[in-house]
Amino acid sequence: MPPVWSRELRQLAPNVYAYTQGGGPNVSAAGVSNLGMIAGPDFLWAIDGSQGPAPAKAFIAASKQATGKEFGRLLLTHHHGDHTGGLQFFPHAEVWSHPYCRDEVLKTVPTTPKMWTPSPSGPADISEPRKAVVPILTFKDDLTVFVGNIEVQFKYAGTCHTWGDMMAYLPQQKILFAGDIGFFWVAPYANNSCISKWIDTCDQIAGWDVDVIVPGHGPIGSKKELADMADYFRGLGVEARKRYDRKIPAGVAAAEIRLGKFDNWIGPERLIMDVVRWYEEWDGTLTPDYNAAAVRGATIEYNQAKASGNKSAEIILLDRMEALAHGC
Repeated sequence: MPPVWSRELRQLAPNVYAYTQGGGPNVSAAGVSNLGMIAGPDFLWAIDGSQGPAPAKAFIAASKQATGKEFGRLLLTHHHGDHTGGLQFFPHAEVWSHPYCRDEVLKTVPTTPKMWTPSPSGPADISEPRKAVVPILTFKDDLTVFVGNIEVQFKYAGTCHTWGDMMAYLPQQKILFAGDIGFFWVAPYANNSCISKWIDTCDQIAGWDVDVIVPGHGPIGSKKELADMADYFRGLGVEARKRYDRKIPAGVAAAEIRLGKFDNWIGPERLIMDVVRWYEEWDGTLTPDYNAAAVRGATIEYNQAKASGNKSAEIILLDRMEALAHGC
């Protein structure tokens, strides 16, 4: 069974911290992403901006208490809302990203709600003005910065979780802030992904000199946990391909597939989305965009298969799947 992990700011090395959002079995943590912080002589670097005001403010307060400093720069690992929603609460931080990430954030500006709506399990606990923040600096390939005496290599991950993923690698400390290249103990979202290339990137990281990996979702881990996530995709790919070759629809395939230890990972509904992405790779229809219509259709197929097998308790609500369209 997956472990339980706490919401906390944890020091990983001198001036290097990870902020985990907490989760585990029976804990609602979908769309809850981890963050990173590197303290320089004059200001702080953030890795990602969280999904909204409550986690952003908690992270900023914990970082200020630990260092006495404010945030001056922020790297976005990718464009999904659980990493960009809280950017407005870093008012003095320059936001950097891959160009694809900036373009995708820019698309959200016209449709961003005017206010945050508080909800018991959501990212906002009070009603307050809301705005989208667009990165001001972009870079396509690797870039090295020095935060005080800490070397930080911003590394382009290639086409993986999205078409514009960035990671932050600290070679001296052997720490990697992987963003959503890493989902540890939680089923990965492949809504904007190219899964085969994502696996390739995981295999490349396995050869790096890294001891600690901070995933976008899940507890802090290592290359072992990253390899486990890659094995989730590999195992799913084997099972899905058998059914693809037999022309079984994606939703029916997802209803049939069992993945051993990964059946206990948080977020089983993501299996449907991930099977759809594998199918799109194989039939040549894969694009960077989330195929909401295909996932909806596959969910209906999945639910029909579960109902016919007297497994109505495993039916997944359509509105839950539609909410996943916003990305994690």
